[in-house]
Amino acid sequence: MAVVGANLRVVVIPTHVPLGEARRLVGKGGIVRVVRLTERELRRWGVARPRIAVAALNPHGAEGGLFGIEEAAEIAPAVEACRAEGLAVSGPYSADTVFLRASRGEFDAVVSCYHDQAMIPVKCLSFGEAVNVTLGLPFVRTSVDHGTAFDIAGRGVAEHSSMVAAITLAARLARTDESGRAVEVN
Repeated sequence: MAVVGANLRVVVIPTHVPLGEARRLVGKGGIVRVVRLTERELRRWGVARPRIAVAALNPHGAEGGLFGIEEAAEIAPAVEACRAEGLAVSGPYSADTVFLRASRGEFDAVVSCYHDQAMIPVKCLSFGEAVNVTLGLPFVRTSVDHGTAFDIAGRGVAEHSSMVAAITLAARLARTDESGRAVEVN
C-alpha cells in the first residue's frame, strides 16, 4: 500500500493492523520485501534511481536503545541488506522529521512502520487529493485516500477531489511501460 500526495509518497510495511501487531511485523524480512517492492514500483513510475528512506518505529529512532530495540535489531539490518543489493535506501530516520525531508525532495518515498505513521503526514499535506496505490499488481489500481465513506454513501455530500486524483494518477501510471517510459495510449 502506497499513498501518494502532491509532494510525498509513503509506503506502509503492514497495512491495517493493530499497533501491537504492526510492531511485530516490522522485521528485517518484511522491510526488505517492502523496500524492494517500492524501488521496483517507483522505477515503473518513471523514477530512474529511487531514493528511499525508512522511518524508525520508536520516538527519536530509539535513541540508541533508550526507547526500543527495533531500529538496531530489525530496521538498520534491513536497510544494510538493501544497500548491499545496490538500492539507494537509508535510515532508520526519526518519523518526526523524515516525512518533512521527503516532502522537500530529499527522498522519493518513505517506507513507514505502521498505518497512521504514514497517513498523518500525507493527509496533513494533501487530504482529499492524495491517492492510495496498491503496489505489486500486474495492473494499476488506485483509490481515494480516505476509505469508502459508507457512512455518507448515497447522500450526495461526498467530496470527489480524491476520486479525481485517483483516476488521474491511474491514467498517468497506465501510460508507462516496465522501464517507466511513457507509452502512447489510444
